[in-house]
Order: sequence, then structure tokens, then C-alpha cells
Amino acid sequence: MARASNHKHVNGHILRTSGLTTVLIEQSVAYAHQILDQIDDKLVEVEAGRLAQMVELANLSAIVGNLVGAGIAKYSNGTFKRNGPHKYPDLLSQKKLVKDVEIKVALEKNAPKSHLAKEGPHLVCRYVLAGENLEYTVGERGSRVAIWEMRFGVLLSEHYNLSNTVGDSGKTAVVNAAGMAALQPVYFDPLLCPYKPTSGTYRNYAALISNS
Repeated sequence: MARASNHKHVNGHILRTSGLTTVLIEQSVAYAHQILDQIDDKLVEVEAGRLAQMVELANLSAIVGNLVGAGIAKYSNGTFKRNGPHKYPDLLSQKKLVKDVEIKVALEKNAPKSHLAKEGPHLVCRYVLAGENLEYTVGERGSRVAIWEMRFGVLLSEHYNLSNTVGDSGKTAVVNAAGMAALQPVYFDPLLCPYKPTSGTYRNYAALISNS
């Protein structure tokens, strides 16, 4: 059964010439949710818990990103195809006037990160872990993946904070505040937002919706 959605489209104008559309992004989110629900249903059936209870969050985020990318490739009418596993960028353009797109995923309010600072068009997906009935309360985590935001924009090298701490897991490039500002929201679900309604960030989203 398809999920009910309370999402809103915002800033659709920034997608012009990108090969992406608000409808395509909506379809890719719905596709990712559908596949995740099918996986969860089977896992619950065999009493193994849900996917979010079985894999590490980093791996879960990678799965979400792969499914969003698969959805875009599926519904883009040949504009994009998926790249191979662990290859940059995630979406390869099949049209001369459209650029390749990298997909990044982050949990809740976290900024996306990668091993290296990658420049170019980026589609960023952020999700929360909602409850059994897809209800969500700020500050609480359930076990069902629910995408609350999609952002799009062009990232440059200065949009990353780089780290190469000795003894750490290796090089890390985290999108900084300027980078997040360059990535404009194009999809937003207010019922799944991890920011409190009293926060300035939430009020900014509400203003975007009212002006769209």
C-alpha cells in the first residue's frame, strides 16, 4: 500500500536545466519508500525486525541513496542512468545539456559527507526514522525510514570542511553551512521535519511553502 504523503514542493525553479523536476523527485521518493516497505514487510514476516534495526546507519543511508537514484533513473524517461556501485557521480546524464548528478544522504538534521570534496550538481536526501505507523516526534527514533527533505544545488570545494585526523577512519569531507545554503530545498514534509515548529529553520520552511 502506498504511503500517504504530506510533502510540499518548493523552489521548483532551481531545477530548470538540471534534468530533474519536482514530479521526478516526488516519484523517486515514493519509489524508495515503496521498496523499503517491501523489504521491511518481508523482514517482519520472518521476525527479523526492520531494515533500520539490522544495518548500521551509514549503510542504511547508502541504501536510501541507491534507491532514490534508482527511482530517478527509472522515471526520468532516459535523461539519467545510474552509475556503477561506489562510482562517482551517482547519476550519469544521457543528454548533452544536462549534467551528471551526485546523490548524498544524511539522517535527520545532519549535513551530508563524503570521503572527498566533490564539486558539481548534488541532490541531497535527508530522512528520519519514524514509528510503526509512520508517526514522527522530534527527538525520537523509530525503525521506519521516512524522507523529509530533498535539496538540490551545485557544491564547490569551499563548501566542504575537510578532515584527515590520524587514527580516524580516513579523509572526510562534510558539507559546511555555506554548502547547505547552496543546496536549496525542493521537497519538504512538515510532519516528518526534525526541527521543532518553534525553530527559525522550521519557520523558514513554512515561509517557502506559503510563497510557493
